[in-house]
Amino acid sequence: MTFDLTRQGDVFVLTMDAADNRFNKDSLERINHLLDTVEGHDGPAALVTTGTGKFYSNGLDLEWIMSGEAEWDLGKLAHNLHALLARTLLFSRPTVAAINGHCFAAGAMWSLAHDVRIMREDRGYWSLPEADIRIPFTPGMAALIQSKLTKQTAHLAMVTARRFGGTEAAGRGIVDESAPEGEVLTRAIAVAQELAAKDPATMSAIKATMYGPVEAHLSG
Repeated sequence: MTFDLTRQGDVFVLTMDAADNRFNKDSLERINHLLDTVEGHDGPAALVTTGTGKFYSNGLDLEWIMSGEAEWDLGKLAHNLHALLARTLLFSRPTVAAINGHCFAAGAMWSLAHDVRIMREDRGYWSLPEADIRIPFTPGMAALIQSKLTKQTAHLAMVTARRFGGTEAAGRGIVDESAPEGEVLTRAIAVAQELAAKDPATMSAIKATMYGPVEAHLSG
């Protein structure tokens, strides 16, 4: 598993390179460690997250949970996912998700916790498949989704498990922009660089005011 942090100018790029980039104990701990580095930086900074290959993230590592070798049960995994979603939502630095490929379930929720989303336009889907895999949304997950999407789009995504390509996702406001494959990360870094000088304390205060009720649901 490789989750690494590189830097371009004032932008820290968190790259997930672990097949379909699922969330388990190791990946969540690694991501939080990398977020510590960005948040503790002295000076302008912004965060871009991205994957490699076909996936941005395929969500929770349910196979790990069912393997009999997992150190956490599903409840503890969900608790730690909630913590990551809340942390990202209120992160003191600007955040941009560069969605390079498939972005499903908890991966899609994590993308929504970012400030800006830019998605590949030609291949890959953004989807909340919980209705098809028989896993209801927690109140925290539902609050996050409904805080970031219009009522119509949130209903469609949550109830039908529809898969949205990059162009449609942009049209529905799920992502802010779609771009050709080779331009997704470059564009995300450019957007992040424009935002990197924002004052961290002010950013935290604004996000806490906007999303305090969502954070309470995620932390409850």
